[in-house]
Order: sequence, then structure tokens, then C-alpha cells
Amino acid sequence: MEHTNGRMGGADVDREDANTLTNRQGHPVTDNQSMRTVGRRGPTTLENYDFLEKITHFDRERIPERVVHARGAGAHGYFETYGKVGDEPVSKYTRAKLFQTPGARTPVFVRFSSVIHGTHSPETLRDPRGFAVKFYTEDGNWDLVGNNLKVFFIRDAMKFPDMVHAFKPDPVTNIQDEERFFDFVANSPEATHMVTFLYSPWGIPANYRQMQGSGVNTYKWVNADGVAVLVKYHWQPLSQGIRNLTQREATEIQATNFNHATQDLYEAIERGDYPEWELCVQIMSDDEHPELDFDPLDPTKIWPEEAFPFLPVGKMVLNKNPENYFAEVEQAAFGTGVLVDGLDFSDDKLLQGRTFSYSDTQRYRVGPNYLQLPINAPRKRVATNQEGGQMLYHVDRLNPHVNYEPSSLGGLEEGKEGGKEYTPYVSGHLVRQKIDRTNDFKQAGERYRAFEDWERDDLIANLVNGLSKCRKVIQDKMIEHFTKADAEYGRRVAEGLKLKAAQQGGVAGPLGSREAGAAVTEAVHDSHSAKPY
Repeated sequence: MEHTNGRMGGADVDREDANTLTNRQGHPVTDNQSMRTVGRRGPTTLENYDFLEKITHFDRERIPERVVHARGAGAHGYFETYGKVGDEPVSKYTRAKLFQTPGARTPVFVRFSSVIHGTHSPETLRDPRGFAVKFYTEDGNWDLVGNNLKVFFIRDAMKFPDMVHAFKPDPVTNIQDEERFFDFVANSPEATHMVTFLYSPWGIPANYRQMQGSGVNTYKWVNADGVAVLVKYHWQPLSQGIRNLTQREATEIQATNFNHATQDLYEAIERGDYPEWELCVQIMSDDEHPELDFDPLDPTKIWPEEAFPFLPVGKMVLNKNPENYFAEVEQAAFGTGVLVDGLDFSDDKLLQGRTFSYSDTQRYRVGPNYLQLPINAPRKRVATNQEGGQMLYHVDRLNPHVNYEPSSLGGLEEGKEGGKEYTPYVSGHLVRQKIDRTNDFKQAGERYRAFEDWERDDLIANLVNGLSKCRKVIQDKMIEHFTKADAEYGRRVAEGLKLKAAQQGGVAGPLGSREAGAAVTEAVHDSHSAKPY
């Protein structure tokens, strides 16, 4: 067919310009209002291509929702390194290039999220908040995937599906039930520390800008000589500070705006009030540290700051909102295994399991070629021998004929090491055992005593309210855990439950919800009858 000056087949009318609607095949859509039918009333015909393309794409507009961290907001920005860790050259501890040159900036994309509930759940719910940062470094991507709180509920990845199932809505009623939550944590004493944080005002950050972030797990830094140290990462808000909400305050906000945190982040960036965080690390020698009363690889524990101080290494600024929520925030995919040269894993059992799970779930959720999406693609050349898979956009190698290695026909070749290879020594029997130094309650008690009076009061009120819906066996176990953490802590919860005259099998509802059952009744009692029409 002859094509001449934008006219097809010699037609004397330009069919399209820059604003003309087309389908995905590039065909101009001449009627976007009506399907093709036999007469005005139909029936429709099967060959309605424009309709079929439009409706079948619409049917697939939502990729599978994240099992956890479904509700999120995000922004672009940059990370500026200080070139030092505290007062020392950063090269002493890591050869990662992004940290080396003072003032060097690395583009980043950050996704904040809540954990348990769905894509459009209220942002006022009591829930940990995700804090995931994708660094587009010159060596490729680095994903620092963490939460706003510095500890976690469990220490072994084997328990992760059980934990999420217990925290998710009941599979029969589809309602989150605090009895299920407390049933799990009452039988998981290591969760006491995290529960103490979660049921305090720290469990409901005021928004995404004014909260801390943490890598939670223990990682390693490796220098040019192949020597490693253990590190923990912490994001400290700068001028915007830290703000949390009590349950009552969160409930009042939710009544008027359940998107408040997403709106806050977007509007702050739009008006030029760019949120900033300082990245700090704690450093520990790479050994077992028998002098500590806990295992330093245990993600339910905090490294004491007086022994392992927070050392600043750089600053992050978020200064650009996404241009399209779905393309960037929803399709952004992170993984704890995404590290660059100079960064490494520790033997943290939770981290080891997350490292497999996170990237695996992205391949299921977004597709095997999710790393070719612009939001996930590195800002550098990519060359692999990977083939095919759903939604392959392009072949990322110079010679499309040779998709294997080694080869003498112009295929890809192995790269060079960035420094002396890090080769930790490992020995021992293959076992299924818990760590030796669990010490499940000490830090929970220290956290309780460190809270201000109003934080302790809110913590007790929230725990009593939640546990009042639980059977006595669960209440007794939780009181035992709190008492082991701090005698006053356990006593106040026990006394609160007696005053509340706990009803067994109380009404299910979100964590921290009050009067969930009353809301059901009020909807009937306070509503207005209407006649059918």
C-alpha cells in the first residue's frame, strides 16, 4: 500500500494529527462512542476490534496486588553522599562507588507503603509502613528495602507466610481480626518488641514524610581488600521531623480523608517543600559478639546506639512526583537481593528468605521482564543472555544470535571483580534450630520505659482494647510476655482487661479499632429507610 504525506491509499483527507486517538496497533479510532452492531439496537458483532482491544486491556488494568505493601505512594529524588562514614573515609569500610566521592548524587525512587491491607485501604490504620529506596547507581541498581520501625515480628523467614496470614483478614469473613493477630504473636514471644512499637503511637505515623526508615535486617559492607563489617541502615528525617498519631487522632482523620498520607507527600513536593532524610549506618565487626545478650543478626533487636553510634553517610532529597502512578509507584519492584559491588548479605535468617521471596514475587506479579520497565530499569547499560518470557520489550545484548556464554562468536563475556573477593569462612552441621541468644523481652521492656507517659498510656489503651476481643488463653500469654518485659507493663494491661470485662470472641475489626461492632449496629439504626423505585 502506498503511503504519501500522511495520506493512506491516496486519500485526500489527513486521517490523523498529534491529538488523534488510535488503538495500540496505531489505527485511528473514528468512533469511540459506539460498538459496531446490526442496526442501532444490535446485536453486536464479534469483529469489534477497537472495542475488544479497549475492553480486554481494561480487564487487565490492575496487575495482581502485592500480597503485602499493596497501598503505597512514591516520589523521585536523589541521594548525595558525604564521602565519609562519620568522620572516617567511607572507603575504609566499603568500596561501593555511590558512597565514595563527596557531593556525588545518585538518582533514587522511593516507595512508601502500609503492609497488610489492600490498595485503597485507609492510610490511618495501625500497621508498619514500608520504606523502600531504589538507587540507580553507576554500577546498577541497589534496593534498600525496609520499614519505618527498626525491628520486626519474626526472625526466621519460615514464619513469614504464617505471620501475614494471621494479620490479613479472616479467610471466611474477610475481616481483619485482632484475635488472629494476638493468637500468632502470643505464640511468638520474639514479637513482643515489635508489638510494643506497633500498639504505641509509633504504629500510626502522621504521614510518610515525617517518619523514620530502617533497613531492619543486618547487611555487610565490603572494602577493596575484601574485608567485611556488619551494618544496619537508618533513615533519619531532617527538617520535617518525626510525628505520630494516637488511635483517637487517627480515627478522626480517617473519618474525613483516608488518603491523607499520599496527599501530604504529593502536595509537599508540588509546593517545593522537599522532604529530606539523612542516611546513617551502625557498624559492627563481622563476628558473633558473645559480649552482647542478643544475636546481632536478629531482626527483632535494636543495636544499642551508645555502643554502635549512628554514623551519617549521606542525604536523600525527594523533589519530583511521579508522572503516572501506575507506571511508577504501582509497577515499582524492589528486592532485598539487589546489591551492588561493595555491599553484601549477612546470615540474618529473615534476610536470607526475603532475598529469594521479593524478586520471585515481582516476577509473578509484574512479569519475568519487570526489570525492563523504565521505573525498574538500571540507568546504565544492561547485557544479559535471558530470553523470552511475558512482555519482553527488547533483547539486551549486542549480538542477538548468541544467547549463551562462553562463546567464541562474539557473545557476552564475564566482568572483572571490583576488588578482592569477599570470601567468608562457613562451617557447621546443617540443622533446623533457633538462634542461641533469643532474649525476647529485654528490649521490649526498655522500649516501654523509654516511651513518654502519653505514649505508654496510648499503648496500654490500644492493647487492652485489642486483647479484650481475644480468648483468655491469648490474653494470659500476652500478659505473661508483657510482664517479662516490664512488671508495670504487664500489670497495667492485666488491670485494664479486668476493668473492660473482656468479652470472649469479640467483634472483629482492624488492628486498634474501637467499637467495630457498634459501627455495624449504628449503620442500621442511624440510617434512613427508602422506598423502592
